[in-house]
Amino acid sequence: MLHRAERADVLAAALADILLDHPPDPFAPDLVAVHSRGVERWLSHQLAARLGTSAGRSDGVCANLSFPFPGRLVGDALARATGVERTTDPWRPERLAWPLLEVVDANLDEPWLAVLAAHLGGADPGSADRDRRFRTVRHLADLLDRYAVHRPAMVLAWAADQLDDGEGHPLPDDVVWQAQLWRRLRDAVGTPSPAERLADGCEALAADADLVDLPERFALFGFTRLPASYLDVLGALAVNRDVHLLALHPSPVSWARLAALPTIDPDGAAAAVRHPLLRSWGRDSREIQLVLQSRRAVSGFLDRHHPLPAGSREGEPSLLQRVQAALRADQPPHPGHAPLLAADDRSVQVHACHGRARQAEVVRDAITHLLAADPSLEPRDVVVLCPDIDELAPLLHAAFGAAEGEGGGDAAEPEGPGPPPLPYRLADRSLRQTNPVLGALAELLELVEARLTASQVLAFAALPPVRERFGLDDDDLLRITDWVRATGTRWGLDVSSRARYDLATVTTGTWEAGLIRLLLGVVMSEDEHRLVGGALPLDDVDAGDIALAGRFAELVTRLGLVVRELTAPRPIAGWVAAIDLAADLLLATGPADAWQRGQLDRLLADVQSEAGVLADAETTTMPARGPALRLAEVRDLLADRLRGQPTRAAFRTGDLTMCTLVPMRSVPHRVVCLVGLDDGAFPRGGSPDGDDLLVRARHVGDHDRRTEDRQLLLDAVLAAGEALVVTYSGRDVRTNETLPPAVPVNELLDVVDASVRTEDGSTARSRVVHHHPLLASDRRCFEAGRLGTKGPWGFDRRLLAGARAATRPRRPTTPFLDAPLPPTGGDIVALDDLVRFVQNPVQAFLRQRLGLSLRSDDEQPADALVVELDGLGSWGVGDRLVRAILADGDIEGVCAAEQARGLLPPGALGRAALEKARAGAEAVAAAALDAAEGPVGSLEVDVPLPDGRRLIGTVPDVVGSVVRATTFSRLAPKHRLAAWVRFLGATAACPEQDLSSTTVGRHRDRARTFTLRPLAGTGPGRSARALEHLDLLVDLRDRGLREPLPVFEETSHRYASARREGTENPRDDAARCWTSEFGWDREDRDPAHVLVLGGVRSFDEILEVAPPADEAGPGWAAGEATRFGRLARRLWDPVLDVASERSRAGVQG
Repeated sequence: MLHRAERADVLAAALADILLDHPPDPFAPDLVAVHSRGVERWLSHQLAARLGTSAGRSDGVCANLSFPFPGRLVGDALARATGVERTTDPWRPERLAWPLLEVVDANLDEPWLAVLAAHLGGADPGSADRDRRFRTVRHLADLLDRYAVHRPAMVLAWAADQLDDGEGHPLPDDVVWQAQLWRRLRDAVGTPSPAERLADGCEALAADADLVDLPERFALFGFTRLPASYLDVLGALAVNRDVHLLALHPSPVSWARLAALPTIDPDGAAAAVRHPLLRSWGRDSREIQLVLQSRRAVSGFLDRHHPLPAGSREGEPSLLQRVQAALRADQPPHPGHAPLLAADDRSVQVHACHGRARQAEVVRDAITHLLAADPSLEPRDVVVLCPDIDELAPLLHAAFGAAEGEGGGDAAEPEGPGPPPLPYRLADRSLRQTNPVLGALAELLELVEARLTASQVLAFAALPPVRERFGLDDDDLLRITDWVRATGTRWGLDVSSRARYDLATVTTGTWEAGLIRLLLGVVMSEDEHRLVGGALPLDDVDAGDIALAGRFAELVTRLGLVVRELTAPRPIAGWVAAIDLAADLLLATGPADAWQRGQLDRLLADVQSEAGVLADAETTTMPARGPALRLAEVRDLLADRLRGQPTRAAFRTGDLTMCTLVPMRSVPHRVVCLVGLDDGAFPRGGSPDGDDLLVRARHVGDHDRRTEDRQLLLDAVLAAGEALVVTYSGRDVRTNETLPPAVPVNELLDVVDASVRTEDGSTARSRVVHHHPLLASDRRCFEAGRLGTKGPWGFDRRLLAGARAATRPRRPTTPFLDAPLPPTGGDIVALDDLVRFVQNPVQAFLRQRLGLSLRSDDEQPADALVVELDGLGSWGVGDRLVRAILADGDIEGVCAAEQARGLLPPGALGRAALEKARAGAEAVAAAALDAAEGPVGSLEVDVPLPDGRRLIGTVPDVVGSVVRATTFSRLAPKHRLAAWVRFLGATAACPEQDLSSTTVGRHRDRARTFTLRPLAGTGPGRSARALEHLDLLVDLRDRGLREPLPVFEETSHRYASARREGTENPRDDAARCWTSEFGWDREDRDPAHVLVLGGVRSFDEILEVAPPADEAGPGWAAGEATRFGRLARRLWDPVLDVASERSRAGVQG
């Protein structure tokens, strides 16, 4: 019997009426086939409100009722009738792929299989195209299964050696190979195919009611399409049982009109439909009617329509109700008689957004508005449907908020400054998204053929199952990242793994080389640049890091073993064993997550069972059987198993449900939201499959993905009770270019335009479609009525504060501080703090006074091999060479250590870079030795300052009576100032010594020395002068720790030097140091300067600040009218008074 209705809840009531008629055996189970687990969950709730209830109450229960899929119901019945166990049927597509693979391999050289052979790379077994062999064969197995289900007559013709489509039409020449391949597959399988078993099975089912263990009645619920073979089996079962087909059909009027057609003609049926959306979206429901009518003409069955209950709504219908009523009545809208659209009608909303992330935010706010407007509306009354849940799930999760449990926000959370929390549940996601072990396994299989770069391995180490196996936490991963960067590890397990890239001779940058350095660093340091077997110990492994180093080395070693093990082709039995071993070696779960590994074990067991390979229960060994598969083929095999497998537990939990269109498409909800209906993304499908004979010669009722998506959209529109919310990408995120919606959305808007009119004569879509700004903080989101609501659109008070700030008139930039901070106090001034202050006063204020650092430490290791040292790399090599030469180190040994460090380019490139750095280092070292030669020591500084405080610290690099500092860097103002402060500290601490200071660095192609001569000829004179200058510097620091001073390293030095040199316009010289050029950032863009100055300021703006009254008098340059100039002179004039510089040839690079 056929039951029809326009809504699923009406069908559910009809099903409840059927089930209320209890069978003679009260313990006999009932059976209802459904198309998804979401419908199962909803239907069980609906039936529980009717079955076993008390009078006047909905306190019933849904029990002793099974919900198989239609394919499972039909397949089990046919299997029992033909004596073929469904679970072991070799013609199931997942099992059929294995004998089909052997048949293809055996016949790939045959002329009749040339089309497929060309696709798989021809006769060359090493061709990269051969990687798609299993994917292709699995696709062919699916096609052959579809042929058996939808075209059994064609398969029977092939079995009878006829190369036609089952209706007497010859197959096209380019697909004849499919029939020939099927025949050879039939011979290889050795058992009749489902199409061959169909007629006998149906005959047996009709003749013997006890052949199958099915109840005397059963039902199929909510279908919109049934293949021909399914109807054959159901017809046979209906001979001895009551079979109830409960079908969703959008329009009883359209049904009656099509039923009156004299012939079953799909084109004529489409022309008979009047409503444009029914005609465009409803082909599946239209064609199931034609299929059923053709069956009814042969076998006969009862047809009953269940009308919708009488409406109880008062007032004018909403726009959504008008659209739904017109669809049910198959009545096209008449623009000339269109009613007026109510001003507050929000029943149909279409939101155009900038990208999918913005769509997720908009749909959240749209749902929040609906919940706020109707206190009776609950999250469980709302469903969010999207074409691809895996793609949108992270965006929805970010927009709706993280949850304590899986997938949902906590409604009990107190309302904070953000948007109100909404409890939600993500359903039917892929297994690799919901099971971390399966996700890690998928990543591991991708790594096998990857280069194993530093970032790839570190990302793999950060996966939860890998962290669990090796006991890694966040701090451990940061420490490991530092080691990887320090060892110069870039990519490749070892030199052999680089052979396929013709880099087998390049030993630097491999994981093997990096681990050797790391493990050597556990037992010895880098002192004296000792090499062990050509490797340099890593001088960065503390005693507390030894265990971590061992765990990380174990991880990389095991990863290497697994990668090598998974590289070689092997039969599926070998792959199952290898993957199981890889999971044991690299992945682990805690007790609460043991189900994750159990799911992997079941997946592998299913794969080997489908391939016909059984494990020996005692030896746990599996025979090597079947064709050898490549890694790419195994990835394809597992990819199909890792797709979404929804369970009923994820649906109808009381929270808002988010899923794809299929599971909940026809389930009524008060609010239905459709997210991601972008042009090109919906309907799904892409190019037609040229190998699919069902596509090339379509019959009535055949499956088509794009047609199915349109039917899904029609079902969703009709399932919406009070509101339909649609979002799509209406603007390009980068260019702001206008983007069209998906074609079905435009069709819906066309119907909206024709269904209602507006007071001002504008199109109805102008009221329905809302174009959202790029950012949720845009002021338009908080302007009442701007985006279709009476009040503001946004709910986030944090974003509201930003929007309000953006709308206020621009105010002049306020100072970083309203007034100087109080003095810091304290009795001690650290020498190093004073050095850091004079080098960069603004940065010192932020760090020393405010504890604020603008430096980012999130630099990731590089993946590419070094071919040329950058500036920092060159400095590192040169600086180490300089220090080694000055320490009387073996220069050859030092150079060998640099080569072993792994930071140089490989081969001749590295040798050239090293020679260049060596020449520069030798020149710098020679200049340093000219300045002072002898043992290097240090001076302890602990001197009282004139204001009563003490200066405490250590002056390093003291050689005799010279404070000798060296750097491989360009001799910059910061080096000069550091030398000045340390020179003053040393002189004040040891005035009896006639101390001087020499700093050696580089300047263009020469070594350059910066010398500070003794302050006076006598000890007391030197002490007095040193304390005088220190008092000046400490005073500057005191001022600079109360407020940011306009003192800048390069700019202030250039200005003070220009004033001393008597240049014509020192301000211009300083401005060039301050102002950035294209591609060259200078001090005006220093992050610390930008922060305290309120933006990038011009040099003229810097000069506008006048000196305060207390920056005058002795020691202050009275001729400077600007605070910048006066402070620059205050800092630099004493330095320049006793300084001299000279260059020495010999530096290169």
